[in-house]
Amino acid sequence: MPAKRYRIYIDESGDHAFNKLDQPDKRYLGLSGIIIETEHYRTHFFPQLESLKQKHFPHNPDEPVILHRTDIINSKGSFWRLRDLRAKDDFDNELLVFLKNQSYHVITAVIDKKANVERHGPAAFHPYHHCLTAILERYCGFLNYFHAEGDVMVESRGGREDHQIKEAYQTVYVSGTQFRTPEYFQRVLTTKEIKLKQKTTNIAGLQIADLLAYPSKQEVLVCEGRISEPGEIFGKQVVEILQGKYNKKISQDRIEGYGRIFLK
Repeated sequence: MPAKRYRIYIDESGDHAFNKLDQPDKRYLGLSGIIIETEHYRTHFFPQLESLKQKHFPHNPDEPVILHRTDIINSKGSFWRLRDLRAKDDFDNELLVFLKNQSYHVITAVIDKKANVERHGPAAFHPYHHCLTAILERYCGFLNYFHAEGDVMVESRGGREDHQIKEAYQTVYVSGTQFRTPEYFQRVLTTKEIKLKQKTTNIAGLQIADLLAYPSKQEVLVCEGRISEPGEIFGKQVVEILQGKYNKKISQDRIEGYGRIFLK
């Protein structure tokens, strides 16, 4: 029987720059990865998300609506209908049902960039790459545990940054990490190269990763005592759903360190 195939879709909340680190909104970078089995993605995840978007934001399929958290919050562009509170409530409720009912697993890694710089100085880890490595270790742990295989897709950030992401991925694939050998990654990852796509290509997994990255990052910061509240009411509802979606150490039913990771 062939191994199950998965893909992890990764997006970020925050930025990787080392400036204004005394400001809470600049201090932390979070990456969230959404692990989805490819057949489920084809038959359920993608078509049901498209149906949801078409219902609430009718559009020509040749010009698909792309879910983007910032635009949704500000009712911009295709999301102008959300200025009506009833329309907004209807969309929010159906999106929450979608997030609850779909089959997927979440890994979120958050880094304290200020602590990273204070500890390592000029040798500080690249925040994005450090989070990506942490996610790849857990993702490949998931694949190894379930005797599955998969690949990795992230949102394209353009030019030099895309090149750096490719190099960071290949370093892990070829050389392994401090904690894992190259074989640990190579026996389950199906490609030596990471896939980079723009959200405008209508990748459902990347759109959902975009929507989950911020509330998931906020929850990690709450769990670490860095902030007191995860955010707005909708964000709290998302966080409640994520409790049943986070990757975990199954033998201990443990999320910390597996589905939620905090790096310094």
